[in-house]
Amino acid sequence: MLKPYRASSCTTILVGKNASINGATIISRNEDGSDTLNPQRFVLIKPTEQMRHYKAIISGCEFDLPDNPQAYTSMPDANTEFGIWAAAGINSSNVAMSATETITTNSRIQGLDPYNDGGLGEEDLVTVTLPYIHSAREGVERLGKLIAEYGTYEPNGIAFSDRDEVWWFESIGGHHWAAVRIPDDAYVVAPNRFNIDHFNFDSNNTLCSSDLKKLIDDNNLNPDFEGYNLRHIFGSSSIKDTVYNNPRTWYGQKFFNPEVEFEHDYMDQDFEFIMRANRKITIEDIKFILSSHYENTEFDPYSKLNTEAERHAIRPIGLNRNMNVHILEIRNDVDEQLAGVHWVGFGANTFNFIVPFYSQVTDTPEAYRDTTTSYDPTKYYWLAASCGLLGDNDYDRAVDNYCNAELKAFSRFRLIQNETDKLGASGNLNSVNQKLSDIAMEMQTKLMGDMVISGTKHMTLKFSFAD
Repeated sequence: MLKPYRASSCTTILVGKNASINGATIISRNEDGSDTLNPQRFVLIKPTEQMRHYKAIISGCEFDLPDNPQAYTSMPDANTEFGIWAAAGINSSNVAMSATETITTNSRIQGLDPYNDGGLGEEDLVTVTLPYIHSAREGVERLGKLIAEYGTYEPNGIAFSDRDEVWWFESIGGHHWAAVRIPDDAYVVAPNRFNIDHFNFDSNNTLCSSDLKKLIDDNNLNPDFEGYNLRHIFGSSSIKDTVYNNPRTWYGQKFFNPEVEFEHDYMDQDFEFIMRANRKITIEDIKFILSSHYENTEFDPYSKLNTEAERHAIRPIGLNRNMNVHILEIRNDVDEQLAGVHWVGFGANTFNFIVPFYSQVTDTPEAYRDTTTSYDPTKYYWLAASCGLLGDNDYDRAVDNYCNAELKAFSRFRLIQNETDKLGASGNLNSVNQKLSDIAMEMQTKLMGDMVISGTKHMTLKFSFAD
């Protein structure tokens, strides 16, 4: 069966706890697909609802799951014909997982460890991993064992986090893998290519397949004279990377480190994997990058100050193929019950809102949970998709409406969050999440109305004479 909807299009941002403004660990990602709309849901999977025997739709891979699953948030497709595609979530131990960032490979590793068509892939990984782990490191170890045993049919990057650690995992060939703990004071912007560069096999901050170093050494896979750069060994360095992947890292790193005079331009193949920002990173920063289309550069598709060639030279981060954006924040300055915040946005990120839903709940709001496969503007996914289309067709006027609305939305969300945090674990988080959902629906509806009202008088189909 062909993999539906998805393209190699996601973008990931990781932030260590000392690099964020409030001491939280953060993993985030745009889940992108094809140009065809693929409605998304935000749900809570209870232990009684978690299957005990798993069978993948795409590959047919099947095996029994442990008997002790935890509850977890999930962002599956509304159409389950092709599988669950859970995308991201936070479990009841406040461990977060995002899967997956499609990455790249090369013929040297594929000739030694080819993909397993009957193995695991993006469709499966959250569902078979997240309910059973109690730390980010444990997530890496469980997924590593699954990849070693069942293999994979594609290259993927996966993020894990808990209150203390952020880990980045990349599959290698059909049955191998490597993972790096992101330093507490660092951030990562990861596009659709193999991202891990310098790798220390003797560090407590790295994990990998038991035979990975031997595989490299015995098969002459290392092109470098010194050290082990896994991107050079297992990844790509293609023309596609120069216009599809590398520019996203370039823009993200320029945003977080504008003071740095980069030795390379936006096409360069060797951007550093681990970076330190010149300030503490906020949720708003991450949302801006994951929504960005190279604003204030010659590559902005919406700019009228550049050429047609420049507008379409490189692939934006925010685009019509955004299906959802999630920012998984595990906080250290609040009660355990309040620590996990699953920020959710649907549709094209240029004109949507992200909402800070608490993860330790027994259900999710109906407008996010019960997304329909056909158009229904009473569900947030379809409302956001409508705004994305309207804004795209009249960007210069719509962007002002959106910027004002986004500031108001963030402010209202944060007010409710601050009030809830002060109450501690005594607050009704289901009720709080419903209130957040109601505000998001109200403000997204108002934004769409403002776009319609302001845009109508500028329609082409008009005439200057009147009765």
